[in-house]
Amino acid sequence: MSDPLKHECGIAVVRLRKPISYYIEKYGTPLWGLNKLFLLMEKQRNRGQDGIGIGSCKLNMPLGQPYIFRRRSVKSDSLSRIFNKEVKQFNSLVASGDVDPNNADSCKGNYDFCGEILMGHLRYGTSGRFDEGSCHPYLRRSNWITRTLMVQGNFNMTNAGSLNRTMIERGQHPVFGTDTQTVLEEVGFHLDEAHTDLYREMRDQGIDGDLIPSKISEDLDLHKVITESAQHWDGGYAICGTVGNGDMFVMRDPRGIRPCSYYIDDEVIAFSSERVPLMTVFETSRGEIHELEPGSCTIVNHHGQISNQRFHQHEELKPCSFEKIYFSRGNDPEIYRERKAMGAALVDQVVNSMGGNFDKAVFSFIPNTAETAYYGLMDGLRLFRRQQVRSDLLTALEDGTLDASMLDDVILKNWPKAEKVTQKDIKMRTFISQEKGRAQLVSHVYDIAYGVIKPDDTLVMLDDSIVRGTTLKQSILKILSRTNPKKIVICSTAPQIRYPDCYGIDMSELGKFVAFNAAVSLHKKRGTDGIFEEVHQACLAESDKPLGERVNQVKRIYADFSAEEISAEVSKLVFPDGVEWDGEVEIIFQTIENLHASIKGPCGDWYFTGDYPTPGGVATVNGAYINWFEGKTGRGYEL
Repeated sequence: MSDPLKHECGIAVVRLRKPISYYIEKYGTPLWGLNKLFLLMEKQRNRGQDGIGIGSCKLNMPLGQPYIFRRRSVKSDSLSRIFNKEVKQFNSLVASGDVDPNNADSCKGNYDFCGEILMGHLRYGTSGRFDEGSCHPYLRRSNWITRTLMVQGNFNMTNAGSLNRTMIERGQHPVFGTDTQTVLEEVGFHLDEAHTDLYREMRDQGIDGDLIPSKISEDLDLHKVITESAQHWDGGYAICGTVGNGDMFVMRDPRGIRPCSYYIDDEVIAFSSERVPLMTVFETSRGEIHELEPGSCTIVNHHGQISNQRFHQHEELKPCSFEKIYFSRGNDPEIYRERKAMGAALVDQVVNSMGGNFDKAVFSFIPNTAETAYYGLMDGLRLFRRQQVRSDLLTALEDGTLDASMLDDVILKNWPKAEKVTQKDIKMRTFISQEKGRAQLVSHVYDIAYGVIKPDDTLVMLDDSIVRGTTLKQSILKILSRTNPKKIVICSTAPQIRYPDCYGIDMSELGKFVAFNAAVSLHKKRGTDGIFEEVHQACLAESDKPLGERVNQVKRIYADFSAEEISAEVSKLVFPDGVEWDGEVEIIFQTIENLHASIKGPCGDWYFTGDYPTPGGVATVNGAYINWFEGKTGRGYEL
């Protein structure tokens, strides 16, 4: 994705199923669990760069001993920093004699991250502060272990505002900042309620005070707590947490918008945002990794017993298609196949754009994450050309015109040419991401291969998706124009992004979408810009309706134009300013039909179609339009 669009957050959970002494004896280290957590997070590094956090919970700690711990950081390379620091801390304790690495009680009693439950989070923030305090996991402390709560997740709640109002109506004092805080406090409230009911019942029965904590721990119904907490949540989420007594939960939204996979053997239970990290870290096959069922919650209690129950009724599945297009690691076998299919699905449009003249076309990709789809495009182009050759040969055989010149000039010569036209300078990219003057420096992120493109060539570049178009206009097309082709074709494996996302991706402002700006431009050119006020009034009227009855009024902005007309206008909007090049730019977008054909199973496509899977999504898109029309910035989430 050439635009600087943020990824999804990543989660990792490791729950040891054996005593710490087992791992010391078998693997020679009490840090086996921590090492696995680090590897799961390292293999999901693509999912978070704003900051990281890790948490640890120890089971059955003696009274007076701490049992829950957390570390967070937003410094550069924070993942390596935190784990290096923890390993150094452990080695220092061993060197000083405070920890005996061969004694489980010594390790667990004196080193914070020698716990049975280990949690990790990679943050890509979409709202709120961007400091250490905004990193997961979030921790709610109490002097009761069954009221202490640590939570982390990959999610956005579209209705965080109304959830906060509910808390206020109860008499609580929520901190407005992130929906993570909202989720923590909601689960914490119902946990407190359950705890208090149990405590009063046991107290009234005359049970000794020193026995009450353990009895509450046994009787606590965490599934009921989760079900009551989530009944009004609207969003996409994969959330995990642990109560101080060691009852752990992992839950996924009912529509499966956010991903979550898990692995279980006799030593460990592990969860992550992606399947392949679990396969790699635990050296297991694809068949051993399972997808957490949407709308269900897996609970591992403090005894290690596992249960999975639904907390929400079944809903139509709508997993985020951007996981397939861009977010998830490409070495997942299913993701790899689907990305290749997306590239191949563009063949007809690409052949059309270059007039079928393979001899005068060069194919490449940008950025590096588009490489897998590029292989699919090249496979598709070669198959297209083979079918052409076969047809030409059969025709020539029938009419007797097959000769050496035809073989040389028509068949053997005219094949798709692949070149590495651009190369990203990683160090420069890192520097620019930390620099306010990004626009002045971004054109140097990529180096180009000079002399590869001839003046009469069409340069075809494959991209994952085109969101804002600003990087294309200000950087990439300026760079590519220096190769001096006759025409530059940028093809996107994703369809036109027309609507905001509100379930995790940082795409919330309509005015930043190049497809939306193209539709606005077309209305202005055709003198139909009166529709802007009409849609504004319609969106305001929608906000007065009950949440479940609202409809997406922003679809009206696109209704008068074909996808081809929008694409043609996008091509004009992204044409680079101030370049000494008189060539042509054409932007090609994947069709929604071909996207669905490429992806196996259900596919969430609301950013392309405007068909949101939850009522909060509809409220968000109308709110985003109101903000755009009134000149406001920020998220248009339901408040």
